[in-house]
Amino acid sequence: MTTYFSEEHVWLTVEGQIATVGITVHAQEALGDVVFVDLPAVGANIAQGAVAGVVESVKAASDVFMPITGVVVEVNETLRNDPSLANSDPMGAAWFFKANISQSAELAGLLNGSDYQKLIG
Repeated sequence: MTTYFSEEHVWLTVEGQIATVGITVHAQEALGDVVFVDLPAVGANIAQGAVAGVVESVKAASDVFMPITGVVVEVNETLRNDPSLANSDPMGAAWFFKANISQSAELAGLLNGSDYQKLIG
């Protein structure tokens, strides 16, 4: 399993052709207490860079941008019911959705862990 990051503070892990997507620790720290998440519909075909969801906190609302083109195959209903998971376990239990990757070549444009750490300083 390989983990990638986008410059929009989204992470994804890839197993075969399935990507699991969520927001980074940095993103949830910047947002503060998460109170609501809007997840995409299963079956939605979302292009890289398009809005795939929204996360709202007591401070602000922020779009979640699709890190790779794909079709949503599963959403995290547990997160929908308990958005605070995005603060307590952003890189684990608080995954947002899973997507079947349509354009594997797009992964080359994402950041690895050390490059992401350089981005956030």
